[in-house]
Amino acid sequence: MKKEVKLAVFDWAGTTVDYGCIAPVAVFEKIFENKNIHLTREEILKPMGMGKRDHIETLLSTEEATKQWKEQYQRDWTQEDIDEMFAQFNKELLSILNDYCTPIEGVVETMAKLREMGLFIGSTTGYTREMMDIVEPGAKKQGYAPDYTVTSEMTSGHGRPYPYMIFKNMEHFEVCPPCQVVKVGDTAADIKEGKNAGAWSIGIIEGSSAANMTPEMAEALPEEEKEARFTKAEEILRNAGADYVIRTIRELPEVIEEINKRMENEQ
Repeated sequence: MKKEVKLAVFDWAGTTVDYGCIAPVAVFEKIFENKNIHLTREEILKPMGMGKRDHIETLLSTEEATKQWKEQYQRDWTQEDIDEMFAQFNKELLSILNDYCTPIEGVVETMAKLREMGLFIGSTTGYTREMMDIVEPGAKKQGYAPDYTVTSEMTSGHGRPYPYMIFKNMEHFEVCPPCQVVKVGDTAADIKEGKNAGAWSIGIIEGSSAANMTPEMAEALPEEEKEARFTKAEEILRNAGADYVIRTIRELPEVIEEINKRMENEQ
């Protein structure tokens, strides 16, 4: 039986919608500032792609955040503190998500091309189901609607870098083995999710949180600085184990064709 890619599983914010992952980053900044914990945007971005509660815990576990917390509260942080911050995160994010559902340039056209190639379009996300109940209809109105979306609530709370959300997509579409799946994302967590699933992992630079650029910065920054940010993003994605790193999503159909040729030659 001929092996070829049958399923593409996409991340959401920073990959297919919300250029630069602006919505969650802004809220992470706010909830940590509310606790008088001051982290840089780069520090906040590092765990991006994880489930949002896991993201908060990962940030609090860093040496800098732990130090600031002890200085501020004269005690260690607890799971109850994480629950409180996560509840605040949810409330703040839900209030603004409707403004961050716009598909990134090239997404709508690329999905049409992939469907012409016979691929299923799946997705995984670090957002909760409640958040996706806002994002999915908003994106659909603007032309982007994957065939299936999996949140970590569907995998007993096991988000990235665990592979189970990808496995849920594979089960839904009845696609196996994992070499017939590509996972496409903009963070190290996305890449690790794909690798842990045994799928092909493809990183996207343009619009990614790894590139650490807002849409306004992408318009205004000198080309030299933009290229430096893109180079750093590529390094992050390759270090996470990406099989391919592409500048924009428009390059994806060509990469999938290359993967198909590789698998055909290996048979």
